[in-house]
Amino acid sequence: MQKPARVFILPGLGNSGPRHWQTYFERLHPEFIRIEQRDWDTPDRAEWVNTVAQALAGEDLSRVVLVAHSLGCATVAHWAAQHGQAIRGALLVAPSDVETTRFAAFPTTGFAPIPLQRLPFASTVVASSNDEWMSAARAQQFATAWGSELVGLGPAGHVNADSGHGDWPGGLALLRKWL
Repeated sequence: MQKPARVFILPGLGNSGPRHWQTYFERLHPEFIRIEQRDWDTPDRAEWVNTVAQALAGEDLSRVVLVAHSLGCATVAHWAAQHGQAIRGALLVAPSDVETTRFAAFPTTGFAPIPLQRLPFASTVVASSNDEWMSAARAQQFATAWGSELVGLGPAGHVNADSGHGDWPGGLALLRKWL
């Protein structure tokens, strides 16, 4: 019998507020662990990746499931490229395309270019057809390069509280395959 999963939440730029689906997941499942970054507003890739590595140190990686949103997805891709460790799986929701000029306006360091190598674990990329932070074509490119299943939500914005995804039971349903 497979051991129960250890779920780690990786928010994006600015963290996930009280109405965000990641926070809702944590309220429903207090055993889920949010990886807290030191600086949510001016993130540095090396620091964020190191924080993930520290949070997972000593964990049985065969139990680890990462649930990332937006810039958290880029963090997972960089962590995987740097550490190459297999985990149970990752749910990568609405990855931000850190290589766009729109994203360049934000005070982030080192996230571009985003790694486009196969992830050493099972993953699902969840994308919207009208996400202001990533085009549908780029979502397809990420999913293909990472070896991820692609789940399209249609016009769902950035899949956050502002786009009406506060409690997002569909996200929990996608996560259940690794639990």
